[in-house]
Amino acid sequence: MYKRFLKPLFFSLDPETAHHLTMSLFKLALKIPGAKYFISQTFTTRYSSQSKTIMGLQFKNPVGLAAGFDKNATYIEEMAALGFGFVEIGTVTPMPQPGNPQPRLFRLPADNALINRMGFNNDGVDVVAYRLRHLKNRDIIIGGNIGKNKITPNEEAVNDYEICFKILFDVVDFFVVNVSSPNTPGLRELQEKEPLLNILNHLQQLNSQKEKPKPILLKIAPDLTLEQVDDIISIIKESKIAGVIATNTTIERNNLSTPSPAVEQCGAGGLSGKALFKRAVDMVKYISDKSQKQFVIIGVGGISAGEDAKAMLDAGADLVELYTGLIYEGPGIVKSITTYLNSTK
Repeated sequence: MYKRFLKPLFFSLDPETAHHLTMSLFKLALKIPGAKYFISQTFTTRYSSQSKTIMGLQFKNPVGLAAGFDKNATYIEEMAALGFGFVEIGTVTPMPQPGNPQPRLFRLPADNALINRMGFNNDGVDVVAYRLRHLKNRDIIIGGNIGKNKITPNEEAVNDYEICFKILFDVVDFFVVNVSSPNTPGLRELQEKEPLLNILNHLQQLNSQKEKPKPILLKIAPDLTLEQVDDIISIIKESKIAGVIATNTTIERNNLSTPSPAVEQCGAGGLSGKALFKRAVDMVKYISDKSQKQFVIIGVGGISAGEDAKAMLDAGADLVELYTGLIYEGPGIVKSITTYLNSTK
């Protein structure tokens, strides 16, 4: 039904308009008596064999929603109804910010891909924390993806991460430090060893002062050299954070079916979707082998089917995330993936 009727309708609209319209309609649908139960029964699988404990957290299944879809923690219950095992909200910054000028989100249907240059548009950490604190039904694991405001210079970035960490600490289950988005000027410079260690060590120091510390993960770009990835591995070990999310979107435009002029017309931004899949799997495999599985790896990038998720898990990922796959495959994607994973056990 989604691909035949709804997808053509939504794809006739601007991507951001389609996103907000879809989720607004979904929210309304869930308010109909009995609708939430029906939707959950339709899209949720319950395979006990897929339940796993990672980072001390009990995940119902290994399929999560990647950051960027629910920037402001407004769709938690909706994503839980679609069967996701966990949701990563954000990226959240200390102060609200509008992000980059529109248009800033583009579809490449020939590649099942998106290009975005959203720019950390979000309502700010105080508003997001308030929403999470007042969730009516919180039956899903929530990760908080945190970043710095655009106007914050890199040398002061650690302060932004600290603010977000402190305010979100009691309302999320784990943290993701985002220094890898290509859409905030200079942000990826924070992936260099010295500034990154400074941020992670500081957060770990704050974390260690808590009665029950929360897992902290680092989200990295797919455009790193192997030498830089080796540095990331050593940084994770040295800072003793829980692990890594590989990968964010790429700035490269190789091997696309979409004609080059159409791609160039989209302009700058991060590419996500099928074109990223092999690069993401290769990076997960490299990190897993090089680190000898000494920390948690969440694999993300181009997952749109059960075979993709299995390949990512086989490469060494403990959990997987998706976003673009949901746009192209529709609301049944989690059920499709978890059913496939269950059949291949």
